Amino acid sequence: MSAEASQLYFEDFKPGQVFAGQSRTLDEESFRLFAKITGDAHPIHYDREYAMKTRFGERVAHGLLVMSVTALGATPLSARLEESMVAFVEQDGKFLKAVLIGDTVRTEFEVEEVRETKSPAQGVVRFAARALNEKGEVVIAGHHTYLLKRRKT
Repeated sequence: MSAEASQLYFEDFKPGQVFAGQSRTLDEESFRLFAKITGDAHPIHYDREYAMKTRFGERVAHGLLVMSVTALGATPLSARLEESMVAFVEQDGKFLKAVLIGDTVRTEFEVEEVRETKSPAQGVVRFAARALNEKGEVVIAGHHTYLLKRRKT
């Protein structure tokens, strides 16, 4: 299959399609780098003794660190959108379960809505974006919405 044939455009998406994301273990280095970028130094994320006294019993990943793992740009689907991606226009999410240091999360994207726009050259695709823990439990449920080009006809 040629690179051009593997590219996906607006009209290639249909509600119900599921695309695998990535799998990532959130370890000490992940926590450290996220703290360096954000400046968030709450002890529940970094102080093991402090975290052990909480209801979680261990250091908890920042919600936004886990949300960032849902970045579609870090998935195999990203390479298939290189020609069609116009913009990432919206994101939301609900944090459902704590993710602890050392946990591995995987992501998946399900096409939820395909919507026409005023432009005949573009359309909107809304994905249900999920992060799941090692037990298969959804830890974040949200949405990503993208503006994509149509195929040239």
